[in-house]
Parts: sequence; structure tokens; C-alpha cells
Amino acid sequence: MRISKFLSLLILAAGFLFVSSAKTPAQVSVDIGVAPVCPYGYFDYAPYDCAPYGYYGPDWFTGGIFIGAGPWFHGHRGFYGHVDNRFDPRNGYHGPLPGRGESAFNHFHANEARDGQGHIGNAGHDAGGEHAGGFQRGGGGHGGGGHR
Repeated sequence: MRISKFLSLLILAAGFLFVSSAKTPAQVSVDIGVAPVCPYGYFDYAPYDCAPYGYYGPDWFTGGIFIGAGPWFHGHRGFYGHVDNRFDPRNGYHGPLPGRGESAFNHFHANEARDGQGHIGNAGHDAGGEHAGGFQRGGGGHGGGGHR
């Protein structure tokens, strides 16, 4: 009787060990969701806060619509657009960030070119003539709202 109880406990313990060490398949899901709606675009790194006016140049906008950055980038392959990295919090910017839904305004001064993922490169054109963040109202490329 003792041997059968011992053998039963041993089999039961081995069963528990086998069940607890069985590998369960894991599923990893990443949902980037909808791109943030920001008046001048959003930074190309998490948490994808709204970028202040002046960070992105006009080449980042098509018909006044931001072409995206980070996981929502939908510009052409090899794209590099001008930015003013002085407005990047990673470079020490502590000024105001726009609220979602704010309107655009003017005065862009580029000092760097980046692709949609934040890599620095060559835009292939001079940023000297760029004045507005791609927002056009009526004719010309100097559209925008009030100054800040």
C-alpha cells in the first residue's frame, strides 16, 4: 500500500512539473493606432507629441496636410525634408507645444534635413526659400494664420 501511494504521488508530481513547463505559444500584437492630429505635424519619435510651428518645413506638407512621421510616414522613398531642430525637446527645446486643433502660422528657418523616421540626411535642395509650414490659404506659399 505504501509503495502504491508513493508511486501515485510521484506520478502526480511529475504530471504537475510537465504541465507547468509546457511551452505556451505567445502572440505579440502592435497597434500604432491613428496618427495624431496636430496643426504642424508631430515628432517622429514616441510619444509622438505635436511639434511646434517651425519644426517642419513646407516639404513635409502636401496641400496643407502633413505627410506623417514615425510609423505613419507616407512620403516617397528617399524623402528628406527640412526641419529646424532647435524646436526638438531632445535638443533642449522647452517652449510651448501646440494644442491639437490649433491653426497654423508663419516663419520657418531650416537647419537640418530628416527622413520620416528621424534620420538626418540631405534633402537635395536648399531650404533658403521655404517660409511657411506648408499651409496655403489662397495663392502663394506664405499662408498661415496669426503670428505668435
